[in-house]
Amino acid sequence: MNMILSERIAKMMEEMLRAGDGTLQVGRNDLANQLGCVPSQINYVISSRFTPEKGYLVESRRGSGGYIRITRIAMEKNAYLMHALSAVGDTIDDSTAKVFIKEWVHRGVFSSANAALAYASIHDHALANVPAKLRNVVRADILKSYLYTLINH
Repeated sequence: MNMILSERIAKMMEEMLRAGDGTLQVGRNDLANQLGCVPSQINYVISSRFTPEKGYLVESRRGSGGYIRITRIAMEKNAYLMHALSAVGDTIDDSTAKVFIKEWVHRGVFSSANAALAYASIHDHALANVPAKLRNVVRADILKSYLYTLINH
C-alpha cells in the first residue's frame, strides 16, 4: 500500500477523532470516496493503526448502511500503564517495542526524553552482549521496568 496514502488516511481519521471528542463514526465507502481510495485501504489503516493496543475500540457493520465506529479508550494513567504492562508481555522484538514507545509518547505516558532513553536502552546495540535468543525477553523486562517505575511515582 502506498505509504503516503495510508499516512493521509490515518491523519484524517485522527483529526476526525479529535473533532468528535474521541469518537468517529463514518461509512467505509464514504470515507474511501472522500479520500479517492478503495475501502480495503481504509480497512488496512484501521487494522494497523487503530488497535486496542494503541488505545482504540473499533466496531464495524458491513453492508448497506454499514459504518465504522472508532472510539479512543480513555483510561486513567495507572490503568493505562497496567494495560501497557500486559500488552508488552514476556517477550517483545525491537520494532514492536519502538511502536509501543511511540504510542506512549503520543498518549503522554512517556516524555520525548524518556522515550529517547527507552529507545537507547532496548536497541539491539545496547543488548549486544545478551545472547540473541534472550534479547526479546530482556527487552520486555526493561520496558516493563520503565512502566513499573511510572506506576510507582
